[in-house]
Amino acid sequence: MTTLFISDLHLDAARPRITQLFLEFLNTRAHRAQALYILGDFFEAWIGDDDPDPHHAEVIAAVRALTATGVPVYFMHGNRDFLIGPGFIDKTGCTLLADPTRVELHGTPTLLMHGDLLCTDDLEYQKFRHHVRNPAWQKAFLAKPLMERRRFAQQARAQSQTQTASKPDYLMDVNQQEVERVMQEHRVTHLIHGHTHRPAVHRIGANGRNLTRIVLGDWYEQSSVLAVDESTFELHDPRCNKSN
Repeated sequence: MTTLFISDLHLDAARPRITQLFLEFLNTRAHRAQALYILGDFFEAWIGDDDPDPHHAEVIAAVRALTATGVPVYFMHGNRDFLIGPGFIDKTGCTLLADPTRVELHGTPTLLMHGDLLCTDDLEYQKFRHHVRNPAWQKAFLAKPLMERRRFAQQARAQSQTQTASKPDYLMDVNQQEVERVMQEHRVTHLIHGHTHRPAVHRIGANGRNLTRIVLGDWYEQSSVLAVDESTFELHDPRCNKSN
């Protein structure tokens, strides 16, 4: 059977077509899969498990329907939905993964990441990430009224869009030395991540080893799915060379 990987869906009520595409994916390919991994930025924004957003509730119910059939779903935080907590995990039946997580995929040692930790050249972002991942900050933020949290999320998204438009291209991508360091540290030959919205399969020669870095694409216009079985890592994305 096939194990599926997706990332950067950025699900939002303002993009109903993408939500429908994901719901169809759950009822077809994911329903037949051995397992599904969601590597972060599943939602455009997440302000707490107590948010009664009907769009979120629809997605949660759909994921729960999948896990109820026996298909395991694994979830990793992204930079947009790092506040997803025990409430979401309980309602969906997902298993929460640390970032990074090392797995064996049909005998292939593989590292799973969202991908933002690899963007080490963007010092401003890494500082922000460290700040908002602090448990004390998260506890204080989640204690605020929903309306205040919602305003913060809207402001943060607007600021992020402005900053992204003005940053040099290299800051928005991973640092190659960090990629090789992390893969060596975790003793893997394959790395799967999202975040950069640059779907591709990269071959790396490092220290006499043949390494593969697979970047999942975003779902802003179409789906991007990595399918892994006993013999193949295949990235299904019309924007890139998808064979491995």
